[in-house]
Amino acid sequence: MSKVQAKAKTTTKKPSVAGSKLENWFTENSTKVFYGLSFLCLLFSIIFFNARISEAHDDALYLEAGWRYINEFPNYFYTQNAPLYPLFLALLTKVFGFNLIVFKLFSVLFNLLGFMLFYKAFEKKVPYVVFIPVAVFAAINHLIMYYASMTFTEAFYFFLQGLFFFYATKTIETLAKDAPDLKSQWKLWLMLGLSMFLMSTAKSGAIVVVPAMILYFFIDKNYKALAYSTGSYLIFKLSYEGLVRLIWGAQNQFKGQGRILMQKDPYDKSLGDEDFGGFIQRFFDNSELYLSKRFFQIIGWRDEMSMDVYGLLAFMVIAITLVGLYLVFKQKNKPLFLFGLFTGAQLLLSFIILQARWDQARIVLVCMPVMLLLIFNAFYTYTYKLSMGKLIYSAITVLVIGSVFLSSLKRGLPNIPIVQKNLKGDKYFGYTPDWQNYLRCSAWCADSLSKESLVACRKAPMSFVYGKGKKFFPIYSVIKRDTLTQQSNADSALAFFASQKVTHIMVASLRINPVQNTGQIINTVHNIVQPIMEKYPDKLRLIHTEGAYEPCYLFEIRK
Repeated sequence: MSKVQAKAKTTTKKPSVAGSKLENWFTENSTKVFYGLSFLCLLFSIIFFNARISEAHDDALYLEAGWRYINEFPNYFYTQNAPLYPLFLALLTKVFGFNLIVFKLFSVLFNLLGFMLFYKAFEKKVPYVVFIPVAVFAAINHLIMYYASMTFTEAFYFFLQGLFFFYATKTIETLAKDAPDLKSQWKLWLMLGLSMFLMSTAKSGAIVVVPAMILYFFIDKNYKALAYSTGSYLIFKLSYEGLVRLIWGAQNQFKGQGRILMQKDPYDKSLGDEDFGGFIQRFFDNSELYLSKRFFQIIGWRDEMSMDVYGLLAFMVIAITLVGLYLVFKQKNKPLFLFGLFTGAQLLLSFIILQARWDQARIVLVCMPVMLLLIFNAFYTYTYKLSMGKLIYSAITVLVIGSVFLSSLKRGLPNIPIVQKNLKGDKYFGYTPDWQNYLRCSAWCADSLSKESLVACRKAPMSFVYGKGKKFFPIYSVIKRDTLTQQSNADSALAFFASQKVTHIMVASLRINPVQNTGQIINTVHNIVQPIMEKYPDKLRLIHTEGAYEPCYLFEIRK
């Protein structure tokens, strides 16, 4: 070996980059860091453990769907959105019975496994000084930790997304050494296809993983890999669709939600369907909501109750993320480029198809780890060349992770006494009085009404959970609305309830502002009941009142 070659080899071992000492430390202690952050993820999951049901009620909706799969099989199929998670909950219900704590412990497990897969997929794919801050974010972020013990789909999806990241990375690494070969690599291709299928069946928006993978291999000019990955996905997808048709008939996960997403207002069909211009407007509205408000709330830089949006701030986040995507393409970082394409496609689809009124942080939350990797990598690439590069980059990462850590402690520590009381048997502790009364009334219905009774209420899935599996009738909007009064037509509403075999109506005092009793309540049910009471005073009979403060009333519909 010549002196020139020896010098080149030595230079390759220790590149002169920002944070090289820290980079070397992480490299030498990678195993300890992995297990340390995994333990931190588990610790924060315990601190944030929530033994209750969310007021948002979607988590209860999944639980009810799982229960119905078991008890109404094969006459029930979940179509509100992707069905995989309710199907999994059905399996748990079959094995463990309807046990809320067991369901939540599985969410904790999924979140932990998702973090570990994410870590293993991205470790050594970007510099540690870029990766570790994002790994810390994924391990302790307060919103991720909130979903870690809830029966929303997020913890389940983080696991499946991590599975996809892991096997996609392994596939790309294999292709860097060998050409695509079905005979020797069939297990790897099957696992890649399976992870794509599971992810897209757990979250409808994740269907973009298929075109993202196709685009990636097309850009890479690896057409055989494109065919293998797509074919592997189709093996599972077509088998699943065939099984669904065989058992449940012509069902589709996009059927129920697709109809609602086409409407201008998800709660009011009378306003008609969205036009092309409306979908374009949704993109801009959602970009501002999620990238100038929710993004910065998640990293702790904006107040959680702030409603202000800023178009310029959203544009900056988009621009920096796109620069990050371009950089990983130029750096030939193929795994991160693929995941950047997938994440970008996921955000684009969500911003176009979702009505802006949803405004839920979890829409962008699942995309945050990859977005932060692209953003941090962009800052790292452009700052380490500067004389003050280390200081600038360190300041950026410390500000983000420090804010995330403080936000998590601020929300996590007050949760400890709440969960202690919940686990000791007080399942209503931690709810505000309006919700306590609503849920206690739901339990009273299960204990005191006949099995044949059917109670109409605002949050039927939550009533189902606290009503010990009793079926409730959901009211999400004012039924049979009169265009003049914006309330129900009394006769039409009564006829509708009779056709649905509704026997009772629960009227709650649920706050519009969940953290403060301003006197303003969600009056959907009130706008149905009031016209009936005015026209037929004796038609509704009060049979139970729960709570003297922010009460919940139960009325019987008299024949």
